[in-house]
Amino acid sequence: MERKFLLTSDAFKEAAHTKTRIKQGYLSTDPERTVRIRTKGNRGFLTIKGKSSDSGMTRMEVEEEIAFAKAETLLKLCLPGIIDKTRYEVTINKQTWEIDEFYGENEGLLLAEIELSNENESFAQPSWIGKEVTGTKKYYNSYISTHPFNTWKETN
Repeated sequence: MERKFLLTSDAFKEAAHTKTRIKQGYLSTDPERTVRIRTKGNRGFLTIKGKSSDSGMTRMEVEEEIAFAKAETLLKLCLPGIIDKTRYEVTINKQTWEIDEFYGENEGLLLAEIELSNENESFAQPSWIGKEVTGTKKYYNSYISTHPFNTWKETN
């Protein structure tokens, strides 16, 4: 269960307790199942995600850690459009916000996500949180890997 938001500023950086570089690519971007390869710092991951619910808040996800070298090799097999970003983590009231700052063709895009235990769980919204984009497909990583932010950002 996650909700996704645009940001109004980069003030979150002052509150961040973690900062990790991430590179990720997709072996499949089929809406029924996406298959992602990711390096996060010096760790590698294989993730399979199912179709999103109608609200866009929930979807089945299976993730396995794999050897970093294997993840780097698999990134070379991914579809064009490798995503490069830094993930910041900010904890507020025991809930963690994950904020992604994108680079390359997605430069300028800042997205925040918060994972919740259910759709009705309350959470504090820091001042740097802007418009909610939960369920808006153009903000999915699988979408921006093939439709970079810099090609459509004027229309958001």
